[in-house]
Amino acid sequence: MSLTAVIAFVFLLLLATPVAHALLLASGFTMLLAEPLYLYEAVLNLYQPTSSFPMLAIPFFILAGDVMMSGRFGEYLIKFSKLLVGRMKGGLAQVSVLGSLFFGGVSGSAVADASALGNALIPVQKKQGYPQGFAAAVNASSSTISVLIPPSIPLILYGLVTETSIPKLFLAGIVPGVMLTVLIFLICFTVARLKDLPASPLEAAGQKLRVDGKITYSKFNWFKAVPALMMPVWVVVLARGGVVTPTEISVFAVVYALLVGTFVYRDLTLDVLLRCILTTGMMTGVIMLVIMGSSVLQWVMSYESVPENLANWMLSTLQSPWTVILAMNLLMIIIGTFLDLPAAVLLLAPIFMTVAAKIGLEPVQLGVMMVVNLAIGLYTPPVGTTLFVSVAIERVPMGKVVIHLAPFYLVALGVLTLVSFVPQLTVWVL
Repeated sequence: MSLTAVIAFVFLLLLATPVAHALLLASGFTMLLAEPLYLYEAVLNLYQPTSSFPMLAIPFFILAGDVMMSGRFGEYLIKFSKLLVGRMKGGLAQVSVLGSLFFGGVSGSAVADASALGNALIPVQKKQGYPQGFAAAVNASSSTISVLIPPSIPLILYGLVTETSIPKLFLAGIVPGVMLTVLIFLICFTVARLKDLPASPLEAAGQKLRVDGKITYSKFNWFKAVPALMMPVWVVVLARGGVVTPTEISVFAVVYALLVGTFVYRDLTLDVLLRCILTTGMMTGVIMLVIMGSSVLQWVMSYESVPENLANWMLSTLQSPWTVILAMNLLMIIIGTFLDLPAAVLLLAPIFMTVAAKIGLEPVQLGVMMVVNLAIGLYTPPVGTTLFVSVAIERVPMGKVVIHLAPFYLVALGVLTLVSFVPQLTVWVL
């Protein structure tokens, strides 16, 4: 029965069926062929996962991020990043990397990050003569930093489906996220020096700036970015304290975004808020459909003991824990190139949890390892979403972008290796 479901799912994906619909159709088709019919279990597994209280954290975090990104939050974060690193050669590439670190604490979504930063920075980089495709490559790869910085939507999904502490996952993702930021930053710095890319300085308020032989003063004050920068800080502090649940933190994030947008930046209007609520509803609906479909498929696999059989087969064939971890990573890399990150997390997490338990791999370490791994698929053809977003913004052939991605793949695989085989990077939160 599980083999039928998998074959049907792959077949529907090849027909370009949306992932959520493919999961639901494949699971439903399998149920109809089963003897006896498991319609009651199917309906129960469709709705039960979406009715849990912790699941409310997803729409609230999406709404908080959308409210922030709709106003001046994003503008000030970009200016603040430019103030810090714009003086360097290839300053806008560095801004893209640093901005991803800051935006990750706001949006929690790599695709939202790629769209916001890409639209703001890629056109300017083209005008400044950056190599064709390089700006899109930087944007597509660096935007995946967002999925490791709190509040990360993929880490929330992993925590919900595996019943792992979401606050601990948030904290565990910080070190790998910063490592990835530093390494991508170094790549951009090296390329900028080799290609002699121009700087893009932005002076702090009150400092003199010479323009066309005249002395003027810039208008940007760095403290304007502080309310936006404080968002991930509050999430980490509340999560570390353990006095509130992830759902309560997400509600706080929405209230914080509303207060800052209304009384600090004063750019949050009723029309903007209604648009954010509508967008949040649509995004939540898509995520819930994927959760419903994957839940039924997981039940089918669990009914036939697929996770246990896979774990026993891997242990008997590969024998040592490090080879099992290596095999898990290889399988995730392959699947991540065809499935979007949230769907892949929902499908693979319950299966690999069983394998991890057999080899003594901590659930928190597995979660971060899985997100780092599957994030590589976001900028890998043929289904890389941040890659497609970046290519569409720069308007260049995909091949021109892919040739610049090799060093970014190498550093991402380096971070993945460290996360997979050096537990101290993630389990320090336990």
